[in-house]
Amino acid sequence: MTALWAVAIKELRQIARDRRTLMVLLVVPAFFLFLYGYALNFDIRHVSLAVEDRDGSPESRDLVAAFGRSQYFTVVADLAPGVDPGPLLDRRIARAALVIPPDYSERLASGDTSEVQVLVDGDNANTATTVVAYINAVFRQVETQWRGRSVDRPGVVRVAPILVESRVWYNPELRSTVFLVPGLIAFIAMITAVISTALSIVREKEHGTMEQVRMAPIPQASFVLGKTLPYLVLSQIGATLIVVAAMIFFHLPMHGSWIALSVVLAVFLVGALGTGVLISTVADSQQVAFQAAALIAMLPTLILSGFIFPIASMPTALQYVTTVIPAKYFLIALRGVVLKGLDLSAVVAPVLAMCAYAAVVLGLSAVRLGRQ
Repeated sequence: MTALWAVAIKELRQIARDRRTLMVLLVVPAFFLFLYGYALNFDIRHVSLAVEDRDGSPESRDLVAAFGRSQYFTVVADLAPGVDPGPLLDRRIARAALVIPPDYSERLASGDTSEVQVLVDGDNANTATTVVAYINAVFRQVETQWRGRSVDRPGVVRVAPILVESRVWYNPELRSTVFLVPGLIAFIAMITAVISTALSIVREKEHGTMEQVRMAPIPQASFVLGKTLPYLVLSQIGATLIVVAAMIFFHLPMHGSWIALSVVLAVFLVGALGTGVLISTVADSQQVAFQAAALIAMLPTLILSGFIFPIASMPTALQYVTTVIPAKYFLIALRGVVLKGLDLSAVVAPVLAMCAYAAVVLGLSAVRLGRQ
């Protein structure tokens, strides 16, 4: 323990004199949070909508008004009957077009189904899917209002519809920020932790102090843990501040315990820091260490952790690869604690997986230092 604390204190002094390391640990995470937090957003507002009302009845105008009242649509063009809305979609003046047939109100009054045409620009599949979902939501709202007004109308026979009431838990407004910000926390924490420790041992090599460390009676395990401990404390503080900033600026809910959150963060950061130490045992220069750390930390966390792309939709081979990505388990535990309010007993499986990963990378780091 004495050797471990000696290495840790020495590393803390080194970090205090190295402004670049402090910048990576404290300033860069906040910069990434605001940059990606505001840039990455799957929510769509004010979709430009062109309307061709061939009916011109109060019912058709009510339908158009329903789209205008929605926060998701903005009516940008009111076309005369018979005018083709296609050119507006081609020139991206409108992202969608609503075409109301001339017998819209008559069919509604008679109890028949009235078909309404909606044209959506599909050059971006994700945006088009979201726009179609918004359109269907507006139609359901209009249908509910119409049934309420016409249920007592004489001469119209209506079959009672099946009433479906959906409830979305943990994110009732379906805000993409609630889904993306926990992933950003994992992404930022992984990058900063891996890069900071990857540069630490390589710095010893470049300054020639690694030989002095080899001559000292310090076990490899104590050296690795002593190198990791100061960065763990600073990374834990930085990650906690990121969570607080996400709550303030992006309205990230916090339904769980801060103690559980701290444990989940600590276990994940130990594995990330161990990955950086392992990289530093292989790289011979800070430039190589930085590039390797950025590559290993960035791509798997971004692509294979479930941060943006669902793991269930990946090929089977890649799904097996994701089992060794620590950010995958961190996201499960983080979302469980922050969004669902789970305690540690409910996220014990992903926490144990992160513990296993941390033990493996720290053990490999100690072995490689011993061989060197």
